Amino acid sequence: MSKYTVSKIKLNATKEVEEFVSAAGKCDFDIDIFYNRMIIDAKSILGILSMDLNNVLTVHCYGEDPEFSNTLRKFAVA
Repeated sequence: MSKYTVSKIKLNATKEVEEFVSAAGKCDFDIDIFYNRMIIDAKSILGILSMDLNNVLTVHCYGEDPEFSNTLRKFAVA
């Protein structure tokens, strides 16, 4: 199993989802979002928009990218 980092984020609006997906799309590694029993590709705007954005989402990154790390920090929850 590959190593990954875990972050908790909250996306409140469609604009934030677009920004997040755009940043994820620039990464050459997989990024998954976990919510309840669902696993969504973080590069799929329709997948993320189909989830309940009122909840905190768990993100697994299977690589590192400084720009994407900044995006994760922007939407991070404590």
